[in-house]
Amino acid sequence: MALLIHLGHHRAAREAADQRFDPRVFAVQRAGAITVGLVLLGFGLLGFTRGVPALSSHGERVLGMSANGVLAGLSVFVAVILVGAALRGPRVASTVMFVLGVLFLLSALINLAVIGTRANVLAFQTSNVVFSVVVGLVLLTLGSYGRFSGHLPENSPYAHPHEWAVEPPDQPTTPEEFAAEAGMREAEIAVVEHRATPDQRRRVDAMARVHTRDERRQVWLSFDRRPVPSPGRHRRVA
Repeated sequence: MALLIHLGHHRAAREAADQRFDPRVFAVQRAGAITVGLVLLGFGLLGFTRGVPALSSHGERVLGMSANGVLAGLSVFVAVILVGAALRGPRVASTVMFVLGVLFLLSALINLAVIGTRANVLAFQTSNVVFSVVVGLVLLTLGSYGRFSGHLPENSPYAHPHEWAVEPPDQPTTPEEFAAEAGMREAEIAVVEHRATPDQRRRVDAMARVHTRDERRQVWLSFDRRPVPSPGRHRRVA
């Protein structure tokens, strides 16, 4: 539970940091991913409606390009990835577009080499190669927009890419510390609700003397490390 709370706080901090920056960068990345995704989706769906053969090195003409069932299905699949990435978040969309841009360019080179052979499983023609190069360059441009540069403006969300990711030095890191955090919260709530045990009250009183979260956690852990006095120590000597 403590780990889930920590991860939720981590994500909220990142979203809060993103809101301080120029929103145009994220808007361009999201809109670009959706636009390219819709173009590929349209191409793939038209290929299916034209009844293109599933496996053929000579496909049917769709929007001036050649298509078979495999290429149509692959286009729909990539479109779903792009739209899903845009809905997931602009940072995800940027990364996905950059990776897909590289893959589109590689696909253009590979399929250019197999045109006219039996290895042309996607039924590529020269127009498909040109389209792959154009889409690849567009995706690379949109994915790197406002992100990769030696002189990013201060209001770019990528000018300080690790600002939100820097963990405060007093965050718990071990299972023992996470357990201590849970015990601290439970004790503090119990004190407020007037149902704390004597041990919880002593711990909360001791934690009130320090200031940082790490110091409070160390105070709590110090109680766990104290030896339990044996009954014989407090016997009165007659």
